Amino acid sequence: MFCRWRAVLYAFCLTVFAAITLAACSQPDSPAYHLASLDALPPELHAQPTSVQEAYRFAIANPEILKQVPCYCGCGSIGHTSNYQCYVLDENPNGIIQIDNHALGCSICVDITRDVMRMLDEGKSIPDIKAYVDSTYSKYGPSNMP
Repeated sequence: MFCRWRAVLYAFCLTVFAAITLAACSQPDSPAYHLASLDALPPELHAQPTSVQEAYRFAIANPEILKQVPCYCGCGSIGHTSNYQCYVLDENPNGIIQIDNHALGCSICVDITRDVMRMLDEGKSIPDIKAYVDSTYSKYGPSNMP
């Protein structure tokens, strides 16, 4: 009888171990996007909160994503046409980026970008992310996308 309980306990332990291993393996090791190096940020951004730094680093490394996402902070009035332009003023042909300080003082810009990052981690598509941003942030003002 002791051997049978030992076998049952052994099988149970193997099942638990397998379940834990599978759960751990199903978790992504890295986000669904890249962040630019902290060195890519100008020194004045190094003193900003981590959430702001990460939003800028995301924008620099993922322009193709943020150029598809609107902002609702009212920055369309200063010529911004996407959430990307809240962070990047210009990029010259050599790839040197000129930072826009707009998002430093705008929590709406940063919140939108953080939502984009979170939803990408959740496996959401750009159209789904854009629809979420539209429905969540349109109460703050008009979209800056044409």
